[in-house]
Amino acid sequence: MNASFRKTTQARARRAFTLVEAIVVILILAVLATVIAPRIIGRVGQAKTAAAQSKAASLATAMKLFMADAGMPPPGSTIAVLWERPSEVDASAWKGPYVDNREALLDPWGRQFILQIPGKKNVDFDIVSYGADGQPGGEGDNADVIAP
Repeated sequence: MNASFRKTTQARARRAFTLVEAIVVILILAVLATVIAPRIIGRVGQAKTAAAQSKAASLATAMKLFMADAGMPPPGSTIAVLWERPSEVDASAWKGPYVDNREALLDPWGRQFILQIPGKKNVDFDIVSYGADGQPGGEGDNADVIAP
């Protein structure tokens, strides 16, 4: 009986990790995390900037459709003209909404895109996101995104 108990205990011991093996695995995972994490974090900002550029281009196309239907938006208009008909625009001219939902008017940082009439980059209008910091200017993730 004592021999069978010893065999069972040895079989269990062979199946389990030792404390040293567990520490080595944890150290390897920690080293990998410190090497890989900064690279992944940097990519998140780049992905949001690329998404902002794509959404701004789509909104610029929608604004061109709005202008073809209803003409130039009234002075002081916001990008919301693509979702709700401005009171100054005749109901028969407005064929909107020109976006699928209100969230389409938000940049990846959760702020509404800005409609600038006349545009600083383009003659008619600009669709602008001020980047991660929400302030004009900046570099990297904080750089302005302007379309078309």
